[in-house]
Amino acid sequence: MGKVYVENIRVYAYHGCLPEETRIGSDYRVDVWVSGDLAVSEVSDKLEDTIDYVSICACVQEEMATPSKLLEHVAKRIINRIFKISAMVDKVNVKVTKINPPIGGHVAAVAVALCETKK
Repeated sequence: MGKVYVENIRVYAYHGCLPEETRIGSDYRVDVWVSGDLAVSEVSDKLEDTIDYVSICACVQEEMATPSKLLEHVAKRIINRIFKISAMVDKVNVKVTKINPPIGGHVAAVAVALCETKK
């Protein structure tokens, strides 16, 4: 069993409950950790034998492009998409962070993290 980390994926997106959030947009950071059996790729040194982090990054960018009101919703979509594109993935952790959210006070970021194991 091994893990693949794709961290600090920076995206500009249009998520939020306020009308201006979906109109103006904001900066986001997405971190993904997946677990799966990497024993074959450890020996073969072949891309087709491992969990492809380029595909994971593409999933994140595509799902972040579809607006959601809640960060939980977009995080769950990312998880579902990763399970769909990689049969090797057994567990997915996703953290979606909104940078400088439009809330009162000086808040650098808000985030939601979800974790799901393949059923």
